[in-house]
Amino acid sequence: MRRDRRRPAAGRGGGRGASARAVRTWAEAVAEARRALAAALRRRRHALGLTQVRLAALLGSSQSRVAKMEAADAAVSLELLMRALVALGVTRGEVGQVVGASDVPPARNPDERS
Repeated sequence: MRRDRRRPAAGRGGGRGASARAVRTWAEAVAEARRALAAALRRRRHALGLTQVRLAALLGSSQSRVAKMEAADAAVSLELLMRALVALGVTRGEVGQVVGASDVPPARNPDERS
């Protein structure tokens, strides 16, 4: 029995368009969550009057890692961002609210300083 190895005709469900859109949507959602958590971390650190160096010491990390966290660098895991927020006294419920918020600031230009 020979299987038909021809590609399905366009528009017949065999294309990658839908799955590519789903991946793009998923990736955008993760990036949005990362930006929201990073912004919340920065706000919380400022509210507590901590420097990046002091926060790094509290987390057992480095200042450069904290800077990457606050810049929403893709190399920083969502888990690390959440753990940092919890270490600063943010509740799990508040972390959930941050992730679920729809007013996430746009990605910053890496050349900007604040």
